[in-house]
This record gives sequence, C-alpha cells and structure tokens, in this order.
Amino acid sequence: MLLSVSIADPQAGGRAAVRLLQGYVWHPAGADVDLDHYLPREIDLPLPPGHSDAEDAHVLWDEVQPPFAFFENGEPTASQVFYQFTVLRVYETRPGNDTLNADATAASQALGPLLENTPPGVGWQLWEDLRDL
Repeated sequence: MLLSVSIADPQAGGRAAVRLLQGYVWHPAGADVDLDHYLPREIDLPLPPGHSDAEDAHVLWDEVQPPFAFFENGEPTASQVFYQFTVLRVYETRPGNDTLNADATAASQALGPLLENTPPGVGWQLWEDLRDL
C-alpha cells in the first residue's frame, strides 16, 4: 500500500502531516508473525475541536535493521526482525500541541490493547513525537 501525502509548510496554513507516535516493533526472526493480522493500517480518531476535516490516523510499519545492537538486558538484537513504526495524521491546518497530544494519546489507547494481543515474543517501544513530516 502506498500512502501519498502532500505536505505544505505548516506556517503557510496548508495541510500538515504530523507524526503522533513513533517507535519500533520487533519479533524473533524465525517467528511467523504478520503484523497485518494484529494491527490496523488506520485508526479512526475523534475530530479535533475546530477541525472538521482531519483524516483518520495512518499506521505504518517498515522493516528496518535493528536500531541498536543490544536490548537493555544485554540480549543481542540481531536475532530479531525490527520495524520502524509510525502513526501519523493529516490535518487541513496544523492544530496546536494540546490537540496533537490528545490525538497521540487516543492513538496510543487504541493501539495498546492490539499490541498487548500480539503473539508472545513481539515487543514494541513507542513514544509521542508530534513532529511534522
């Protein structure tokens, strides 16, 4: 699936694509895990106040090289398949940080139970980002 987003300068009042959440998802290299079976590609978030035309949040993941050599417990990451994980939303005009934070929180709450129900061995690390793409 190819997602095409036209990004304008948010200072100029045009459309803005904003990362809400950013991070990684991983699983053992030999595991038969297809994230499409557990995670949606879009999340229906409430419309921000004063924004009647914001899109659903898009959930993206792409396989990447492990971003670090070892986990905190000393286990090597080379035995894992890593995905760069991003949740973004396109707004007609960029909302303020309070609204973006509320959207990031709603996205996190929607994804939390889904991530918790992935197979054993699937790990994730996600954080709020709120940067324009």
